[in-house]
Amino acid sequence: MRGKAVVIALVGSAVAGVLILLVVLGVPFTMRQLQRQVERGLSDTLDANVSLEGLSVAFRPHLSVSGTQLRVRHKRRPDVDLIAIQSFTLTGTFRGLLRGGIDEANLVGLAITIPRVERPSAGERPEKARARPFGKALDKVQVGLVIADGSSLTVLPRNANGHSRVWSMETLRLHEVRVDRAIAFDTVLTNAIPPGEVVTHGTFGPWDAQSPGATQIEGQFTFDHADLGVFKGIAGTLQAHGSYNGSLERINATGQTTTPNFALTVGGNPVKLDTEYQAIVDATNGDTTLTRVDAQFGHSSLTASGGVLHVPGARGRELVLDVTMKHGRLEDVLPLAVDTPRPTMRGGLVLSAHLELPPGEPDVIDRLRLKGNLRISDGTFTDPGVQGKLRTLSLRASPNDDAVPQTVRSDFYGEFDLNRAALHLDPLNFDVPGAMVEIKGRYGVRNGSLAFAGQLWMDAKISSAVGGWKAFLLKPFDALFRKDGRTFIPITITGVRANPSFGVDRHRLFNKDTPAVVPR
Repeated sequence: MRGKAVVIALVGSAVAGVLILLVVLGVPFTMRQLQRQVERGLSDTLDANVSLEGLSVAFRPHLSVSGTQLRVRHKRRPDVDLIAIQSFTLTGTFRGLLRGGIDEANLVGLAITIPRVERPSAGERPEKARARPFGKALDKVQVGLVIADGSSLTVLPRNANGHSRVWSMETLRLHEVRVDRAIAFDTVLTNAIPPGEVVTHGTFGPWDAQSPGATQIEGQFTFDHADLGVFKGIAGTLQAHGSYNGSLERINATGQTTTPNFALTVGGNPVKLDTEYQAIVDATNGDTTLTRVDAQFGHSSLTASGGVLHVPGARGRELVLDVTMKHGRLEDVLPLAVDTPRPTMRGGLVLSAHLELPPGEPDVIDRLRLKGNLRISDGTFTDPGVQGKLRTLSLRASPNDDAVPQTVRSDFYGEFDLNRAALHLDPLNFDVPGAMVEIKGRYGVRNGSLAFAGQLWMDAKISSAVGGWKAFLLKPFDALFRKDGRTFIPITITGVRANPSFGVDRHRLFNKDTPAVVPR
């Protein structure tokens, strides 16, 4: 039986070889008839509509088949070219062709377009594929190497108002290509925003004819020398690597990034920023869901989740994040936002915030919206003069001088709202030994302007706080400044960060229940 099978196989191969020779020699077929057979066979294999403008066969210096203007269109989206090739050349040997193998394919002008096509509903019968022997034969054809440099991949949006996602592939190599199997690939993509090269390799397929967007993909990538300066208000060069899997409509990605010189231009002080992330990318609309982002800079770390989402009617996408920092340091965060040679303050930082960065042309700091609450523990000012004034305040506010340490540490806590480069605090509280300050108002991030109002509470009476001969004069007024068992002084803070001006709100001094009014 085995010998008989071998004989049948040999005879079959010989017959197939004779038929191929008859086809390529045009006996009794014409080249046009061969072209039609190829179109029909590809249509059956890909379950699509295929057209081909020209086809030719050459035997020298090697066996090759060339064609022009190959187009593949989805049966339910005849307006879209799934695959468009300006010209192609297939090369191989006669013996390899008999075995269903092609050594190499060179494609010029390859453009792949992935439309949004839903699978047929349960009650809808998909079009029955035509059963043609030539089409079945193509299912088994394998191409050893496909070279398609200068190609493009376009993913169409789900709705007419969306923007297409386009990737330019400087180089593209496909290995051991068969339509019924996953295809190994490696390519170099040009990323538009931020600009840079993405080198990736993995597997793609097998092709899902009913819903091309459901075609499976997986692989690894590296992204180097990405210039973040294209985002106004941000600077730095990003490097990233990671892996991905899923379908074109839903790609699960994990990776790490490092930016050794990340900076906000409003602060100008660069820091090394490292992140690890897990994300879901919808290539049909470009939306990215950030399921988890862990960031590390200096001795601080934060966790975030959210997404990069399309905004109807706007060019670009909005970044939306919920941010939690449980282990932060103020000296790591302040240099990003304040242009000073060294941090103005040190201390532990805990915050929880909601971040929104809409698309647009202005700098990041002018578009950023950040709202939440914070707590600073054991805060100390790096300026000896400021730290000295704070200790003086604590000494005057405390009935017992021995309770005031040489280095006064403050605890801050409150709510904040950063919107269009203006930081609103409502309220912010901070404690020092013997005193507590509660203020509300706004701080201009760009110009350092101050406009705050609030109150100072002290354990000591006003006469004790002043001391000296003035204490004797103010002693009858101690009761005037007392409220709920503590000394109450309504205050205002105006001016600029480099030269603040402190004042007493006399109106509220005599009307203690009057709410504080923030100075204009």
